[in-house]
Amino acid sequence: MAATSTAPSLPPALADAVRDDASLRRFLHGLPGVDQVGVEQRAAGLGTRSIKKAAKLWAIDTAISMVDLTTLEGADTPGKVRSLAAKARRPDPERPEVPKVAAVCVYPDMVATAVQELQGTGINVASVATAFPSGRSSLKVKLEDTAFAVDAGATEIDMVIDRGAFLSGRYGQVFDEIVQVKHACGDAHLKVILETGELATYDNVRRASWLALLAGGDFIKTSTGKVTPAATLPVTHVMLQAVRDWRTQTGQLRGVKPAGGIRATKDAIKYLVAVHEVAGPEWLTPDLFRFGASTLLNDLLMQRRTQLEGHYSGPDYVTVD
Repeated sequence: MAATSTAPSLPPALADAVRDDASLRRFLHGLPGVDQVGVEQRAAGLGTRSIKKAAKLWAIDTAISMVDLTTLEGADTPGKVRSLAAKARRPDPERPEVPKVAAVCVYPDMVATAVQELQGTGINVASVATAFPSGRSSLKVKLEDTAFAVDAGATEIDMVIDRGAFLSGRYGQVFDEIVQVKHACGDAHLKVILETGELATYDNVRRASWLALLAGGDFIKTSTGKVTPAATLPVTHVMLQAVRDWRTQTGQLRGVKPAGGIRATKDAIKYLVAVHEVAGPEWLTPDLFRFGASTLLNDLLMQRRTQLEGHYSGPDYVTVD
């Protein structure tokens, strides 16, 4: 662990945990194990909560305000990013009261276009970095990737951890990479993508969550959206427990971002219920909870119209990404 000199300031008990590789391993493997049956049952139970009409409209607007509107395709063009930015600013052109989204997320070479289109709106420009989505490159390249996006104006960086290093038990290497990427972010917020679909167990998700928090991640994020399964409610529960317990030990608030596979309003509402019940109501803000999504926004807009107009408008009434 070579980068501890630039690691975040931690309370003494947690500072001891990152003193060296052996200490970090002891800490992570000393975390309480996750009760698989219990977390899955609780996730299923919260998913059955009924939401009254007024609360549902509030939940839809809250979810819209938490969306990181995303395009991460090899065929992305400046024109597509400009269209996405227009939708981010005004999700429903016929209803100006609809909240704007939290961020637009693009590849580093598209950041400058997004920044130009979103200037003065308060909408963040997020960029994936660190050899997204695989994370398979040298640390030098990962840091240059991050710096390129930040220099172009990105206010948020979504990095991927080296899952091979994590699964091989090289926790110090993963820790140091996060610390150095955080340093390269400057004032930009760092979201650490765990790619939970490749971590195999809830215990690994808990360890990876704490590892990212210890290294200074502002958010922990489930997935790149390129691996199946992506976000799931039980995995998000485990990550919400981690940020809740982190706050208990440090007094610091850190965020959670489920990404990939969340397409329907009913599912987004289940996640909001989980946020309230597992972490707490303070997390019901775009500063601490995000949805990594693109198709979800369209369904949120259609369901919002249904709540207000009493009938289903259909997809023709919203703009296509």
